Amino acid sequence: MLTCLSNRNGYKFLYCSARAIGMADITKGYLQWVNDRGTVLPKGPVLLAPSSLFSALHREVIEKKPEVFKIACLTDIRDLFNPHRQPFYAAFGNRTNDAYAYKQVGVAETRIFTVNPRGELIQEKTKGNKSSYSRLSELVDHVFPLIVRGRTSSFDYPEFSHFSYWRDPVPPVDLSSLL
Repeated sequence: MLTCLSNRNGYKFLYCSARAIGMADITKGYLQWVNDRGTVLPKGPVLLAPSSLFSALHREVIEKKPEVFKIACLTDIRDLFNPHRQPFYAAFGNRTNDAYAYKQVGVAETRIFTVNPRGELIQEKTKGNKSSYSRLSELVDHVFPLIVRGRTSSFDYPEFSHFSYWRDPVPPVDLSSLL
């Protein structure tokens, strides 16, 4: 499943919506409801617009610019990190506005995905390539490669690393003979 493998590979998920904060329960319910033949969305914090329902509706329906909140929100999060490091690895959305917002904060176009109303997963860079969450879960180790964190077992016990264990022991040297 995408949830288990991507979490196991060290990725954390963040959900960002231009919906008003008053719609938190509905939004969280929707995220828990999404299920593609057993593949569910990973758990993660949900960031919503800190505005009234009417203000959020006006921004999304009248102005048709929900990306304004997303760009501002994701930019603030990105700026919390080292300026030479991109904290966002991939992004998923359901509108072209989402893809635009993700590009603006530096997500690589090859890792921006849009989900259409039929539930098909479309990679932004290759729009003709339609897939699904189930198919992505089969490729999850390629799309979301393992993130190495901390020390590996080779450094925990250096005497058992590939470098040390399989080598012939160094012969003893008489240091007095070198002078």
